[in-house]
Amino acid sequence: MITIRQSDDRGHVNHGWLDTYHTFSFDRYYDPKQMGFRDLRVINEDRVAPGMGFGRHPHHDMEIITYVLSGELEHQDSMGHRSTITPGEVQRMTAGSGIEHSEKNASDTSEVHLLQIWILPRERGLEPNYGQTYVPVEERQGQLRLIAGPDPQLGDMQIQQDVSLYATVLDTGQSVTHHLQPNRHAWIQVARGTITVNGTELSAGDGAAVSDETQLVLHARDSAEVLLFDLN
Repeated sequence: MITIRQSDDRGHVNHGWLDTYHTFSFDRYYDPKQMGFRDLRVINEDRVAPGMGFGRHPHHDMEIITYVLSGELEHQDSMGHRSTITPGEVQRMTAGSGIEHSEKNASDTSEVHLLQIWILPRERGLEPNYGQTYVPVEERQGQLRLIAGPDPQLGDMQIQQDVSLYATVLDTGQSVTHHLQPNRHAWIQVARGTITVNGTELSAGDGAAVSDETQLVLHARDSAEVLLFDLN
């Protein structure tokens, strides 16, 4: 079963400096029918104006993944990390018992476009932790590249939950296949372009909850960038 969450149905707030879409309930957007999917709690698509950003603020008990689509995002946190995240780089934070961080568009001339993802952790009160890695487009081109998951061998991109996150970049006409094990579920989020999933069309901003399927075929109607979550 594939259930579509269309882009236009998402929560939307335009603050001027921040144009944001919420796939699930977040901040001032609340829909009791859209509180997440399995352990996936937040997918926010943010466009941040040049030189603007989120001031220092706290997080607790959440796995936070930031995926930049264009532009540059500057990050600072209470653990002493300071970095700039660009397309191809993936950032992961275990908020655990508590962290504070700030995020700012690193450019004074161009907007930054990103997806921020929150995943519920396997337990509360974990030690805060940070990781960042670069995944060249060549490793995502025409294939599903694992960019975060529970396996300790992932190092900086190990998350504290039984969720595996894949990214792919597809040219027009390209397809990739993902096999779901019994009792596993998936969420598909289209970052750009248009694809079909087992024949069902999804466009940029659309998401899809998947259950009771054994195989997912993602086919690009035009050039596309897609995230796929494999969930318990």
